Amino acid sequence: METRELRYFLAVAEESHVGRAAQRLGMAQPPLSRAIAGLERRLDADLFVRTPRGVSLTSAGETLLREGRAALRRGRGRERRTRRTAAAGARAPVILTAKAGASSELMAKLLDAYATEPDAVDVEVVLSPPGHQAAMLRDGRADVAILHQPFDDTSGFDLDPLTVEDQVLILPAGHAASARTEMTVAEATSIPDLPLPRWPHLDGTYPDGPGPELRDLTQVLQLVRLGRTALVLPESARANLRDGLAVVPLTDAPQVTTVIAWPPHSTSPAVAGLVRTAGRL
Repeated sequence: METRELRYFLAVAEESHVGRAAQRLGMAQPPLSRAIAGLERRLDADLFVRTPRGVSLTSAGETLLREGRAALRRGRGRERRTRRTAAAGARAPVILTAKAGASSELMAKLLDAYATEPDAVDVEVVLSPPGHQAAMLRDGRADVAILHQPFDDTSGFDLDPLTVEDQVLILPAGHAASARTEMTVAEATSIPDLPLPRWPHLDGTYPDGPGPELRDLTQVLQLVRLGRTALVLPESARANLRDGLAVVPLTDAPQVTTVIAWPPHSTSPAVAGLVRTAGRL
């Protein structure tokens, strides 16, 4: 399937109307309709249900919508990484993205170990809010990512697991709940005066809820000390906590698997070297 055809299909699917899609694409409606009909013939599948008011996706269309968006993101990612390598040459730095404040000890070990490799290049670390790392890897803003299952979408990536650990609740020392020896997730998320923080969506907006709007763990830990919120983190976070905070294990929280992820089509020797180093930690 040509990229042009895919863009045509996505425009019609997102607009739910061929005429509006044609306006968006800057083309006439008849050739767009013909292109979509030709695509359906070649795939031997109806992608849309046509009505006088517009179009809606069939189950086959829903599948192509998901796969098509992913394919375009991969294409943009390859283009961006290629341009960056062309501009910087063979010694282009590897861009590693991770959640701000998360896995800091693990990343320090990884970067220190990789720096001793004979073919090591510079590693540029980009810290961003939770949930943004996979998108950065898909669209080419990053070459490698530290992700956390089951919370991050790792579909379509190659990955190696690094650590598996339980989760704990971080809350202010002296709070009544800090005396608990363990807690369930339901209990942790329903402490009236400690609503969990809200993290931004990819578009910068925040979900509704009573918790504070935050972007990184350094910010949220200060608010935990002030008694404004609590926080669920992997157990390894204990090592970086200072005074004023308490930790309560969560008995029924899913385990967190920290992984290093990279695009499956990557041919970068530097990325391969960083991944090999991670596997030896």
